[in-house]
Amino acid sequence: MTVTRQSDTDTEKRIPARRGWLALSPVIVFLLLYVAVSIIIGDFYKMPIAVALVVASVWAVSIYRKRPLMERIETFSRAAGHPNILYMIWVFVLAGAFATLAKEIGAIDATVNLTLRFFPPEFVVPTLFFAACFISLSVGTSVGTVVALTPLAVQIAEMADANVAFYVAVVLGGAFFGDNLSFISDTTIAATRSQGCGMADKFKANLWIALPAAIITLAAYIVMGQASPAIAMVGNSNPLLILPYVVVLATAVIGINVTIVLLFGILSALIIGIVDGFGLIEMAGFAGKGIDGMGDLIIITLLAAGMLGVIKAAGGVQFLLQGLTSRISGRRGAQAILAILVGIVNLCTANNTVAIITVGGISREIAARYGIDPRKSASLLDSASCVVQCLIPYGAQTLLATSLAGISPASPFPYLYYPWALALMIALSIIFLFPRRYVSVRRP
Repeated sequence: MTVTRQSDTDTEKRIPARRGWLALSPVIVFLLLYVAVSIIIGDFYKMPIAVALVVASVWAVSIYRKRPLMERIETFSRAAGHPNILYMIWVFVLAGAFATLAKEIGAIDATVNLTLRFFPPEFVVPTLFFAACFISLSVGTSVGTVVALTPLAVQIAEMADANVAFYVAVVLGGAFFGDNLSFISDTTIAATRSQGCGMADKFKANLWIALPAAIITLAAYIVMGQASPAIAMVGNSNPLLILPYVVVLATAVIGINVTIVLLFGILSALIIGIVDGFGLIEMAGFAGKGIDGMGDLIIITLLAAGMLGVIKAAGGVQFLLQGLTSRISGRRGAQAILAILVGIVNLCTANNTVAIITVGGISREIAARYGIDPRKSASLLDSASCVVQCLIPYGAQTLLATSLAGISPASPFPYLYYPWALALMIALSIIFLFPRRYVSVRRP
């Protein structure tokens, strides 16, 4: 990945306040239509997220003035058709096929039974969170972790007659722990390259923020788990059926691309299904059903990417940069601005890696000006972007997890304990300037 610094021209270009707020207004329209309306009526299933995004997208194109209509639509379409977005759609398609195929041949039931055989009910939720943390740290991708664990979490929740959204939130929180810390995570690579520090140094600084947040969250799950009811196992499932999940986890941990991981998973599920007596046409139907189930998710992803592309082209992101960087005061204030800056840009791009790259150049300049160690600035950028990415209902990870679970994208929000614990640790690290060894500047 090549991380480019923001040009001097971009940082000096001034966006008038009226134009800047107008450029950002589609995000406000979307949040009012989806989040605010859902909160007011008390039901996140009433307002479809796709409808809210269509309205916000139409508004974004209509206010992007002084350009022909076709040019505005092309701007929207180029952003929606960006290679990163199309790659994510490939992941969604393969994830849908694998998840449904594995479920229909009994792989999920077999894996859940194995889990329940080794862990009592009160430790299932903490174990699920720990597994998500470990897998995401190993594979360096929150998306891969979500694909691997969400179907298992949903099945366990249904067997325990528990809140599915809560179990999905457990997986999401653990997935972002590794996304934040892993050496092979895109966010780690973007943060360290943009700030000019080594991955190992950033990991050590970041650990002081992420690890306490994970421990707090794990402790909360252990306490909450004491009231968990007994979970009955699903019959006498064939232990051989767990192999598709073993293949997915093993290939993910050794660092294979997530699309290849999912293809291996699908192939192994097909082989195990044939051995267990399923027909090829029957299993093709299972896979097709899973792909069809990703339709809404793909539409939402395209709409969100297009809308956010228009916002960026209209100057909304640049307006945020100039507005926030003009309000810096002291070292603590500078660190707070770095975290807020990447968080708000993440809110407008729905991609934590893109947010880090977008603000990376100007963040490095701020860090140098106010004497912030690059290890700390990289840690702040990565951690703050992960907080926002985990909390927004239109982030790729949340959309994928909730699509696999068949629930509203906003329903896990009340149960996302880890990102709030991480946000608390970020705030404390800024207020008390820790870890102390990374307070003084040490530029490579």
